[in-house]
Amino acid sequence: MTTLKSKLQEDLTAAIRARDELRSSTLRLTLTAITKEEVSGKAARELSDDEVQKVIAKEAKKRREAAEAFTQGGRTESAEREKAEGVLLDAYLPQQLSDEELEQIVAAAVEEAKGAGAEGPRAMGAVMKIVNPEVAGRAEGGRVAAAVKKLLAG
Repeated sequence: MTTLKSKLQEDLTAAIRARDELRSSTLRLTLTAITKEEVSGKAARELSDDEVQKVIAKEAKKRREAAEAFTQGGRTESAEREKAEGVLLDAYLPQQLSDEELEQIVAAAVEEAKGAGAEGPRAMGAVMKIVNPEVAGRAEGGRVAAAVKKLLAG
């Protein structure tokens, strides 16, 4: 078993013992998503820590989107719970990049792409290929794309 998955299971056991309903339900759902991912496909397999991290990131993103939808629908209690679950899951993810750090990485990638002959908005794909491996797991794709568009536009 991967270290991240075993940590989640240990934390779930501790949350159940402490009768922490929010933490235990969130961790249960996350572990279920990990198990679902492990058995999907042709053969069951064990996920690596990186793959488990991607599943956790996907679950955290779902919570943020649900909180936004609940807020727009006027259901503040549900929105608050989703936000709390998202924050809880974020603790298992690497530290997110600040806007300044992301902008520096993107600026370096834009310069590298320009050096290779790609310029303007059409260089988006080339820049994203350079940036994505560097920021994997530390910045959401939408945030990265917005930063790249902003720097390519001018």
